[in-house]
Amino acid sequence: MKKSFKIAGLIALSVIMAFSAFGLVNANTVGVYAAVYKQGSSGTTVKTIQQKLKNWGYYTGAVDGIFGAKTKAAVKYFQQKNGLVADGIVGAKTLAAMGISSSSDSGATSSYSNSDINLLARLIYGEARGESYVGQVAVGAVVMNRIRSSSFPNTMAGVIYQSYAFTAVADGQINLTPDATAKKAAQDAMNGWDPTYGAIYYYNPKTATSSWIFSRQTTITIGNHVFAK
Repeated sequence: MKKSFKIAGLIALSVIMAFSAFGLVNANTVGVYAAVYKQGSSGTTVKTIQQKLKNWGYYTGAVDGIFGAKTKAAVKYFQQKNGLVADGIVGAKTLAAMGISSSSDSGATSSYSNSDINLLARLIYGEARGESYVGQVAVGAVVMNRIRSSSFPNTMAGVIYQSYAFTAVADGQINLTPDATAKKAAQDAMNGWDPTYGAIYYYNPKTATSSWIFSRQTTITIGNHVFAK
């Protein structure tokens, strides 16, 4: 009897693997497997992926929930820009980078409160309202990277109000009312868009006075800000 159960289990596993090879099984069908979305996939999560890529300027196709060649190309572009393996397949790491939960199709992006979103938007507005949209998202991404780093506080308020961390806090610009662009940039940063490639610092080389900051490894320059690790 035990031998029969083992054989049946092996057959079932083989069937699942065979169907997976042809893209006929996804995370919503077999819950124990990690969510993977690739060319040929379809559904609500694919639509969420397309919408995010479109919002961020990676994708120009239709948001139709069908993972075609254009979606694959956009995913590869996103992966290249965010330090991921550029294979055009949306697995766990790419889903996380996009701020999409791999356990549901809801596209829920984070557990942060509205006050956290507003605080980040105020910081972005105070620090970078004269920068391009990508430059504003980048400032928000630095905050998010600090929250994830063991070298900084692990809360939004803790990072933003850390002593001497941000000029906008020191000079009171943190109290200005953010515009719609800053709010959207905050949400995109919280959703996982990181144009800085993991930077935890940024500075304006025209006004920076600390020689220490110049010693940090530069990841990218966006507008007036140099981003660094």
